[in-house]
Amino acid sequence: MKKLSLLILCSVFLFSCNGNAQKKKKSEQFEIQKTDAEWKAELSDEEYYILRKAGTEKPFSSPLNSIKEPGTFVCAACENKLYKTKHKFKSGTGWPSFDRPIEGGVFYSTDNKLGYTRNEVLCAKCGGHLGHVFDDGPPETTGKRYCMNGDAMKFIPEK
Repeated sequence: MKKLSLLILCSVFLFSCNGNAQKKKKSEQFEIQKTDAEWKAELSDEEYYILRKAGTEKPFSSPLNSIKEPGTFVCAACENKLYKTKHKFKSGTGWPSFDRPIEGGVFYSTDNKLGYTRNEVLCAKCGGHLGHVFDDGPPETTGKRYCMNGDAMKFIPEK
């Protein structure tokens, strides 16, 4: 009986710890804050759909799929540095894929839109939706596959 009481007490304590960090809206955690109207005015229709409405582009539609030259992939909304070409790989999924982001470039959230939980990847600076990360990437590197929407990014070649 003591163990059951202790278990209940611990459960109540864990689930009642709702500090201010948990009460913050996801969008309030990002450095760049704009209204929906401002984003809509600044972004193309495709960029807005993906970055601000968490949409997905059609597979094999992004010109970023074929980029192999050295450079940096940045957020299409705020130019935050996200990925390096050297960490890009051909996943066969139809979307630009990377095995790791640039440190501090992305923020993680969850999404349950398809009836199961996926790890959503957002721009760490503006909170724009970039894509998702999966555990089926190259086992010889990180084992991760950052499956990104090309319309959510721009490519800056190395000089």
